Amino acid sequence: MRDLLYKNLTSNDRKRRIIASSEIVDKQGVHSVIRRHFICLLREVEGSPVDRPKPYLYVLKERNTNNRREKFFCKIKGSIYAVSGGKLYLILFMHTLCISLNSISKTAVMGDSDKC
Repeated sequence: MRDLLYKNLTSNDRKRRIIASSEIVDKQGVHSVIRRHFICLLREVEGSPVDRPKPYLYVLKERNTNNRREKFFCKIKGSIYAVSGGKLYLILFMHTLCISLNSISKTAVMGDSDKC
């Protein structure tokens, strides 16, 4: 079994975009859930560029052999400057990826406690 969900949310002024996808797969005795999020904000900068927010990276990996469960989580934040039509823009972005792997025999007992 494989379930896919995809969302694309864009603001009316097109300065904010959120893209999310979720995939649930049951294959060969493993229940896997993969969630991805991408958030992008666009801001026009007046005058000279100001200091950008510092980049950020967070990674977490958990492994529980007793429950036969693994989880991986990654979050990346950053920013870039771009020029378009003679205007300077600051683009802020954040990506997240969460992967959960569970034994199918344990999934029925655990329920939805493994959400990212």
